[in-house]
Amino acid sequence: MAKFKIAVLVGSARRDSINRKLAEALAKLGSDALDFTFVRLDELPMYNQDLEAALPESVTRFKAELAAADGYLFVTPEHSRSITALLKNAIDWGARPWGQSNWPNKPAAVTGASIGAIGSAIAQQHLRAVLGNQSLILAGGEAYITFKPDLIGADGTISDDSTRTFLQSFIDQFTGLVARFSPAHK
Repeated sequence: MAKFKIAVLVGSARRDSINRKLAEALAKLGSDALDFTFVRLDELPMYNQDLEAALPESVTRFKAELAAADGYLFVTPEHSRSITALLKNAIDWGARPWGQSNWPNKPAAVTGASIGAIGSAIAQQHLRAVLGNQSLILAGGEAYITFKPDLIGADGTISDDSTRTFLQSFIDQFTGLVARFSPAHK
C-alpha cells in the first residue's frame, strides 16, 4: 500500500530551529507509513487580498503542495504566547482565495517544542482554535515537548526513551486518523 502524503508546516524559518528538528524526528518515527514533505513557508508574501487576482508563484506552489497531501503536521514554536506570524500567514494563504481553501476535511496533528517547561502549550492552543475554524479534522492527542539540547541526536533520533515512546504513539495516532479520513486510501 502506498504511504500517506503528509505536508509538514513548521512555524519557524530559523536555521537551527528546534521545531524543525522535532518535525524531522517525527518524520523519522512515521516513515514506515507516511511520506513527509516539508513545505516552505518563508517564501510566501504577507497575505494581502490584492494579490489573489494573480497568485504569486510561491503561493501557487504552496497551495499545490497542500492539495497533494493526505494530511498536515503542524509544528510550532511559541512567539509572544501565540503562533508565529510565519505560520499564521501560511494558514491565511491556505484558506484563500475565497472558495479555494486547502484546509477543510483534511486530518491534522499539532505539536511543538520550546525550551520552557510548558513546551509551546499556549501556541498550540491558539493554533488549534485557528485550525478548528478552517474545518480541519484535528488529532486529539496533545504533545507539548520541552526541548533539551540532547533530546535529538545528530542522526535525528530522539535520544530519550520515554519521549520517543510518547512521540511514536502521537505519530501512530495521527497515522490512524489519516488512514481513516483520507479519500485516496479508502
